[in-house]
Amino acid sequence: MKIVVCMKQVPATSKVDIDPETGAMKRMSGETRTNPYDLFALETALSIREKTGGTVTVLTMGPPQAEEMIRDAYTMGADEGVILSDRKFAGADVLATSYALAQGIQVIGGADLIICGRQTTDGDTAQVGPAIAEHLTIPHAAWVAEIMDVNEKNIQVRQDLVSVSQVSEIPYPCLLTIDKDTCVPRLPSYLLKKATSDRPVRILSFEDMPDQDLSRYGLIGSPTSVEKMFAPEESEKQVYLEGTAKEKADRLVALLTGKKII
Repeated sequence: MKIVVCMKQVPATSKVDIDPETGAMKRMSGETRTNPYDLFALETALSIREKTGGTVTVLTMGPPQAEEMIRDAYTMGADEGVILSDRKFAGADVLATSYALAQGIQVIGGADLIICGRQTTDGDTAQVGPAIAEHLTIPHAAWVAEIMDVNEKNIQVRQDLVSVSQVSEIPYPCLLTIDKDTCVPRLPSYLLKKATSDRPVRILSFEDMPDQDLSRYGLIGSPTSVEKMFAPEESEKQVYLEGTAKEKADRLVALLTGKKII
């Protein structure tokens, strides 16, 4: 089975630079980390590969520094890594991002199973995975909480959808978005780190895409735009409540109510 895992580097801190013209984050500013949800996606892919055989390819879109994330995935067991990296991809919204990733999947020969994290911690839209499936015209299941069965023809999953739990059986090729806490991501292996130190990471640019219509990619191909983006203000103010237990409880309730937290 050929499995593709879509992953992303996200800011590891709120201290990032914002492009004053586009309102988008400058991806090469500040520290980054692998999107936490994507670690569950990668672990799911590796576990399925252990049962069915095949390969796991990690695909991402971003600046060249994303190679660091790919190499971390190698130390967990991924077989191949591909980065879509081109200035023409910059500033992409959900539609343009998902389209570029769908094109990239076609370039590497397609996949039997595509797995994404439920969402990213920077965008939080939870829409890129389903949008990739729509671009590729394949079935998908979002918010997957459990892989129930895997066989040669289809995969059976349980989805937790807010107020209901649904079991779906989906034929290949298909796409899943994996919720957090569905599994425990394995730790990186030092032996794999040494064994994969020379393993190449494939870089794809706009020129490699099957569709050369520039209006489908990056900022130009994004029908939505960011009006304003800013880092949240840091606040370390502490409030101490005194009095009896009941008095402190009453003051706490009043404080939380005033801040519209409850």
